[in-house]
Amino acid sequence: MAADPSGDNAGRGGGRLTLWGAAVAILALSVFGGHHGTGDGTGTARTATATAGAIQAGAPLPRSAPTRLRIPKIGVDAPFTALVLASNGQLEPPPAGNTNLVGWYSKGASPGEKGTSVIAGHVDTATSAAVFARLDDLAPGDRFSVERADGNTANFVVDSADTFAKDDFPSQRVYANAKRPEVRLITCAGDYDHSAKDYTENLVVFGHLV
Repeated sequence: MAADPSGDNAGRGGGRLTLWGAAVAILALSVFGGHHGTGDGTGTARTATATAGAIQAGAPLPRSAPTRLRIPKIGVDAPFTALVLASNGQLEPPPAGNTNLVGWYSKGASPGEKGTSVIAGHVDTATSAAVFARLDDLAPGDRFSVERADGNTANFVVDSADTFAKDDFPSQRVYANAKRPEVRLITCAGDYDHSAKDYTENLVVFGHLV
């Protein structure tokens, strides 16, 4: 994501800024009570085959800012930055200059707290692969953890990983408030449209606290 997505030097980064706007403008509505859900999406899906209730969610943790995301399977060991909504209602993306950085929507649930926590990261930048380059390798049953400022570590298991066309993004399914501690790992996916400076899809990994 580039600071100036309309510039000639924005490269692939500029499209991700547009993509985050398209996908996460809906997040503001979801978090604050309104929904513009568009259905279940039209992408590929990998869904857990375990029976419901086979994996019990952990007890909710108190609110605390996340400090580090660790996903051993795909080699992620990254610090966090807080993300907020810009004046236009869109979620500000993580800075593109640091490829090993993830962001969390700081007005929503913190990872491990009851509710839906949103963690975003770049798949690549104009110059290199980024922190979520291998996010599509995650599958149901994989584990990851979030270290928190209060000293607790929130451990999560992947429930499913789904790819959605950005123009058919199921906002209510992805962002609706959960009754247990859940998390969404989100990045860009699909083809890169150079004319629009935008990716065509979002990859969302769904997980819950264990």
